[in-house]
Parts: sequence; structure tokens; C-alpha cells
Amino acid sequence: MELYDVMRTTAAVRDFTDDPLSDAVLHTILDNARFAPSGGNRQGTQIVVVRDQVTRERLVEITGPGAQRYHAQRAAGETPWSAYTPSAITDEQVAKTRVPTSVTDPIRTAPVILVVCVDLRVVAALDQNLDRVGIVGGASVYPLVWNLLLAARNEGFGGTITTMAVAEEPALKRLLGVPNTYAVAAVVPLGKPVKQLTRLTRVGMDQLTHLEHWDGGPLRP
Repeated sequence: MELYDVMRTTAAVRDFTDDPLSDAVLHTILDNARFAPSGGNRQGTQIVVVRDQVTRERLVEITGPGAQRYHAQRAAGETPWSAYTPSAITDEQVAKTRVPTSVTDPIRTAPVILVVCVDLRVVAALDQNLDRVGIVGGASVYPLVWNLLLAARNEGFGGTITTMAVAEEPALKRLLGVPNTYAVAAVVPLGKPVKQLTRLTRVGMDQLTHLEHWDGGPLRP
């Protein structure tokens, strides 16, 4: 596929066919994704490839608490898991919230699950002392995650970046034997999409860009 076609049609895929994703094709996807940039080219990302069904079921359980809180907050009109606006949701409300099957089905049905981890010893988190949640460290891992989704699209497959399980990271790390020096950045189900979207909804350039100053813009052709 042409590069821009891949970029414009790589959707979040959660519904998969029964088609397999072979180790050979997965190797091709990851072999190309690994050329993503990272801070200082330190390449601290490691990927656990999960196919075992027992491990998947435990992963579904680990995903539950984070997903419950997410959907309880969403139902109350909050931005789920906001690091800026405090939540008014109670633990009782969270406990009563059902996790939609759209959250758990991809973990069960995708041919393969990729758990993407990053070595915190090699991440330069320049925002670690600011009075807000850290963002910058993700620059050393998420380009690779996005690269693998682009590569998957190019091979006729798809997936999505999920982070619900990261709310229970200690349990997730115990499940997979991830060392303490690593953080889990994403859980990515991959497979053949039931439906391949070719038109995505995104904000326009007039809502995205600011020329020279926040009050400036937008950039026009």
C-alpha cells in the first residue's frame, strides 16, 4: 500500500475474523516496526507475544478493574481516568458497572496479543518534575507501537492500542514475568479485521494547527 493510504486507513480494530496471523507475518510486522525512533536511540522496548488462551483469560481479569472505572466515569459524563479533572465517581458505582464485551472480546478472539513494555532505566522523562502527569517518556515507546499498527495494516491486519490492563500493572507484570525495571505501555490485540474501514473521522487542520502562537493559525495550504 501507499504510505499515505496506510496512514489514513489504520483504524482501531477490535473485531477479528477467524483468520490466523502466522509467526512469519507477525515477524514481518515487528521487523519493520522496530525501526521506530526512541530517545537517544536507546531502544528500550520489549514485546511479549501472547497466544495462550489461559494467559488471555487472566489478562481479561486484570483488564476488568481499569475498564470498570473507565466506563463508570464515562457513564457519568466524566473524561475517563482524567489526570487533570478529579473524579466524583464512588467505588460503589464502579463496582456496579459492567465491562462491555467490546473491551474483553478482542483479548479473547484476536489471533495474537502483544504486550509492549519499556525499560524505565533508558527513558528520558524530562517532564517528571512538572506538576502534571508524565507524558514525555512515551516518546520512547509509542512510536514503535504505532509503527506496528501501520505495518499490520500494510499486511492486511489490524489492531488497537489498549491500556486498561495497565491500571493493574503489578498483576500484569507477575503474569508475564516482566522485570520491575520495565513499565507496561500497551496491550495490543492483532488480527484480520471483520471490516476494514477506509474513511476515518478526525479533526480538520483548522482545529489542529496554530501558527506561531496558540491564538494564531490555522495552517493553510
